Amino acid sequence: MKTKVMAIINQKGGVGKTTSCINIGACMATMGKKVLIIDMDPQGNATTGLGIKKHIEFVNELGKKDVRPVLNIYNVLSGATDCTNKELIKKTEIAGLDLIPSSIDLSAIEMEMNDYPNREKVLVKAIEPLMGAYDYILLDCPPSMSLITINSMVAATSVLIPVQCEFYAMEGLAQLLDSINIIRKFLNPKLTTYRVLLTMYASRYKLHRQVAEEIEKYFGKRLLDARIPVSVRLAEAPSFGKPIILYDKRSVGSIAYMRATEELLMRENKRK
Repeated sequence: MKTKVMAIINQKGGVGKTTSCINIGACMATMGKKVLIIDMDPQGNATTGLGIKKHIEFVNELGKKDVRPVLNIYNVLSGATDCTNKELIKKTEIAGLDLIPSSIDLSAIEMEMNDYPNREKVLVKAIEPLMGAYDYILLDCPPSMSLITINSMVAATSVLIPVQCEFYAMEGLAQLLDSINIIRKFLNPKLTTYRVLLTMYASRYKLHRQVAEEIEKYFGKRLLDARIPVSVRLAEAPSFGKPIILYDKRSVGSIAYMRATEELLMRENKRK
């Protein structure tokens, strides 16, 4: 099995990045792919969005109840454990979809990594034991061009950029594309492609149609045809710890993510 690693990135927050990661991963799994999501964001939204607990309760030496973080990607990047640890990878409700959780501790990793040799390649080395075990590894990145995001792009074979249909949609994208090109040139020649996914789209709004037209002119064939609509059901699903195909399979959001995933897989197959 040849594992493809997809980093899901946008330095703007609130664009549907984590929602896209969770739901594309879930759709891939229902299509027979073996998928691992790695939550690279200290906020841990992908972890809670898939119904995985970030902490476990235990009784401390004083006989009182206490909590500690579950093993997560911070423990891997800090060198405390590795990806072969059976306690690290969590099963989700969807067969074939696994998760490596995150926690707020990950916010400290950037300072710790400053003294690491080849600090941009810590993640790619860490996930080496997983290569071949999954069809896809999806990296849900934080909303910033941080060292964590750079590590994700160095580990990736492709990038997916969710873009919200709003006035400031294009702001910062030129910088992101420059970063992708620099990483491809100097750190990761395997990062051969990126794609763009329109999110929170409502065709009834003139602004959304205009933004979609501008993005299509700018990105051309790199823009996926599928568009993710504004959807209350999509917004509700994470609070129940479920991807949309489990929360409401017949909703417009579920149908849209199935189409987007089918299109992604089709385009990936054409790259072979």
